[in-house]
Amino acid sequence: MGGLVTRRWSEAGTVFFAVSGIGPELAGAASSLLMNYEQVGTEWRRGYPADAPCLEQAWRNFAGYIGPALRQAARLDPVPWRHALRELCRRTSGRPVRWWLTGSAALAARGAAIVPADLDVVCGVADAVVLSDLFADALLEPVVPTAADWISERWGRAFCGALIEWIGGARSFVDEPYVSDFGPAAAARLETVTFEDWQIRVPPLDLQRAVSVRRGRADRVALIDALATAAG
Repeated sequence: MGGLVTRRWSEAGTVFFAVSGIGPELAGAASSLLMNYEQVGTEWRRGYPADAPCLEQAWRNFAGYIGPALRQAARLDPVPWRHALRELCRRTSGRPVRWWLTGSAALAARGAAIVPADLDVVCGVADAVVLSDLFADALLEPVVPTAADWISERWGRAFCGALIEWIGGARSFVDEPYVSDFGPAAAARLETVTFEDWQIRVPPLDLQRAVSVRRGRADRVALIDALATAAG
């Protein structure tokens, strides 16, 4: 797409995915979307074990969808988050996998006037692997164990019209020193909301409000207060 160039290579049992040619209109989005990639010159790259599950499909998807994903992250293209959420619900319906939404997508599912840039999903370690299988045709990255300082034990990313990202096994330190809206504390207080024909679990509004206050997101706080008022 445009001037983007993707490439793949192998070194000592590691397979690298890389993208370059990211212009100034996508630079900010790249810094956010590719935060777990290494930037070398004008190229962003990340390595995976050569035996990582779904590696070949993930590479094909990365090459085909990283451009649209970046454009959505930069808000240059619309984000069909409802379609992606329907797909998440449809693919997991009746399956042995438990997940919940957090971030702006959780607020949007409650009816907030917000368009999330992606879907932020939280699940257990085993559930993250199941999601990898359910989204094998749409994976952008293989789901593999993460470094000990990462926020979760597993990490997944797929593109179904819009970006779906999931963390599997959130580590306890994400609630230190302040409680997050995606860690164990939030998982213990989940609420259920209705999105179209599905029941979706989300964190309580007070936790999401506290996170938004700490981040200085006055606009997000106002949206949450409106939801709380509407709920009575």
